[in-house]
Amino acid sequence: MVSTTAAEVPAAETSQAELTIGGMTCASCAARVEKKLNRMDGVTATVNYATEKARVSFADGTTLDDLVATVEKTGYTAQPVARAADASRASGSSLHTGGTGGTRGTRGTRGTDGTSGAHVTGDAHQAAPATAPAPGTRASAATGTARAPEPAAAPPSGTGGTNGTDSADQPDTPEEDAADRAAAGALAVLRQRLLVSAVLSVPVVLMAMVPALQFDNWQWLSLTLAAPVVIWGGLPFHRATWTNLRHGAATMDTLVSVGTLAAFGWSLWALFLGDAGMPGMRHGFDAAVSRSDPSSTIYLEVAAGVVSFILLGRFLEARAKRKAGAALRALMHLGAKDVTVLRGGTEVRVPVGRLVVGDRFVVRPGEKIATDGTVVEGSSAVDASMLTGESVPLDTTTGDSVAGATLNVSGRLVVEASRVGGDTQLARMARLVEDAQNGKAAAQRLADRISAVFVPVVLLIALGTLVAWLLATDDITASFTAAVAVLIIACPCALGLATPTALMVGTGRGAQLGILIKGPEVLETTRRVDTVVLDKTGTITTGRMTLGAVHAAAGTSEADLLRLAGALEHASEHPLARAVATGAAERTPAGLPSVESFENVPGLGVRGTVEGRQVMAGRPKLLADAGITLPPPLADAVAGAAEQGRTAVAVAWDGEARGVLEVADAVKDSSAAAVAELRALGLRPILLTGDNRAVADAVARAVGIDEVYAEVMPEEKADVVRRLQAEGRSVAMVGDGVNDAAALAVADLGLSMGTGTDAAIEAGDLTLVRGDIKVAADAIRLSRRTLSTIRSNLFWAFGYNVAALPLAAFGLLSPMIAGAAMAFSSVFVVMNSLRLRSFT
Repeated sequence: MVSTTAAEVPAAETSQAELTIGGMTCASCAARVEKKLNRMDGVTATVNYATEKARVSFADGTTLDDLVATVEKTGYTAQPVARAADASRASGSSLHTGGTGGTRGTRGTRGTDGTSGAHVTGDAHQAAPATAPAPGTRASAATGTARAPEPAAAPPSGTGGTNGTDSADQPDTPEEDAADRAAAGALAVLRQRLLVSAVLSVPVVLMAMVPALQFDNWQWLSLTLAAPVVIWGGLPFHRATWTNLRHGAATMDTLVSVGTLAAFGWSLWALFLGDAGMPGMRHGFDAAVSRSDPSSTIYLEVAAGVVSFILLGRFLEARAKRKAGAALRALMHLGAKDVTVLRGGTEVRVPVGRLVVGDRFVVRPGEKIATDGTVVEGSSAVDASMLTGESVPLDTTTGDSVAGATLNVSGRLVVEASRVGGDTQLARMARLVEDAQNGKAAAQRLADRISAVFVPVVLLIALGTLVAWLLATDDITASFTAAVAVLIIACPCALGLATPTALMVGTGRGAQLGILIKGPEVLETTRRVDTVVLDKTGTITTGRMTLGAVHAAAGTSEADLLRLAGALEHASEHPLARAVATGAAERTPAGLPSVESFENVPGLGVRGTVEGRQVMAGRPKLLADAGITLPPPLADAVAGAAEQGRTAVAVAWDGEARGVLEVADAVKDSSAAAVAELRALGLRPILLTGDNRAVADAVARAVGIDEVYAEVMPEEKADVVRRLQAEGRSVAMVGDGVNDAAALAVADLGLSMGTGTDAAIEAGDLTLVRGDIKVAADAIRLSRRTLSTIRSNLFWAFGYNVAALPLAAFGLLSPMIAGAAMAFSSVFVVMNSLRLRSFT
């Protein structure tokens, strides 16, 4: 094989690479590749048969070339996956969806020299970018510590500028497009092979099963039709068997090839050297093993029928696997392909790959937003459903964050790019989903260990069946039939597909709903969780102060109170003042008047002149210091607000108290329903907050939570989770802030809000992109459903083999029926997993 080798660079201590493995046809193949890679010094690898990828961690002294060479020596092909390299965790990451789901921060880094890097990452360094190798060549990229990338050449004038990053850094890279085309092409070839084999096999099977169709010399027509099926139709099995034999291995293909060639070879012997070729020969069909004269018995229908059945199974399996990964592929292709960039006041259309941070670009109604950024001009409604699952478009205006791939519904926007390429929210979501799909649950590791020894064991069972039948019956025909049935019915593929197909569909569906599952281990935890701890601010509540009840004094209208208080507070930057000003502006259609002689009174409030009146707003003490007394109704309103955990803003003008405004962190509309759903899942909700007891109790009452931990310092939140665990509870934690990160990490299951901070998202096991607590219940339901699907798949896969092998060995199944059963065992597993696509 031609080797195209990049410059060698010393590897980091814990570098990682992802390889696409070619030539695997069953779970035994994946087990062999994984075993060979793990035998290398300092290498830890997992190989996923469903995704056909290997995730490898390797130590200093090992290069990508070494990994690829090891795979090739095992009899398969390997290609480093080219995608944006992950940066060190020190850079932090975020998956924000505030407003329309814009991002702040990223875990991914990207090259700046116009090349796409192989996915090789170290603890603190990324690999040097390496051009993607051509098909059929072996690539080598730097492993671990990277050299600084060469600066990109200046872009041609008028092209809109570029940082040299081509579209390979986008979620839909040319390499991935090529891989998709290659997979589609392989599926088309398999389909053609299946159709030709099926057309030729049907007459062979019918003639063997229906004596009325057996005219004189029918057996020779049967041979003519069956030979191309066995030789050309079964060529993939024979070729793989020969390759594996040269490497001292046996796989599922070995069983199929040996079984069909043995049946075909027996038939040739009987036809040319025995009595089966005589005119007038008749042949019966039995569902079980039967005794007959070996020299007049042919198995052409077995050889042709088994090849066709297994080709059908492989085709259905391959097509279903593509459907299983469709959600991830759709996610990776959501982004816009080109964008209108502003250059010196002129609009220039350029590919999205040429965008750099700081570029300003125009988004017209109906267009997709090209990349993550901040709106600097215009207002619109933005549909972020493709990222968050939220069907209602969000109103967006100047200063709001937006995410790439979301759809601008109405107005014209000018957006300043804040994240591009592999740093965007879309790219990060795709990486998280793909990482989860590459993981393995504990049960799958057991299945992999069984698959690794499955084929040799089946070969021994077949040999033992042949010997046992010969000793017991002295009938070579029945003995041969039973042995062939054993070879053909065994199926490790169902074992290998049980977990990864369910993970592919479950995580893909989760991504469509705004739920990111970090790995298969998370699924096991969701089953055990019985308590859910909910952070208050930003999780149960909006995290923003909002104007609530308005209490106007006798003789003062609510409209005047809001207009004057809102105008005064509008001049202040205090969060409470902003809440009052925003709420007042929303309730005052004519707008707020201007303020004169504005003065801030530290710790108490503000005062100034509005429409010629001397207005003050703030704590009741501000009015008391000015000699203004609150009348009883307003004093009662202040006391009631304190009991409910709300902040009271007293307002006065011209020396008289005019009203009280209540301000509070508003409870999200969906919180109460979400808590009810969590209870329905058998979870006990607990509210955890650093806020005071009155506020916490008020919020808990509003959403239906009975157990409250209030006034908890940030560093104490993890201690609360530990105390609950010490009581024997399995605890899930839902949070979004830096102060929640430790508790999220300590909890048995961490659910981080996508609108939260980098640290919280990093610590969580599940990320809720939409930032809606209602999605927490959906996330747990989806995780449990996915786990249930994995278990039913494994139960079927184990149960099938445990039941099928003895049936075949005892002569209760003919080889052709065995072939049909084997082919559809894998199809069943994949189709069962595809049911997750309908999860809502």
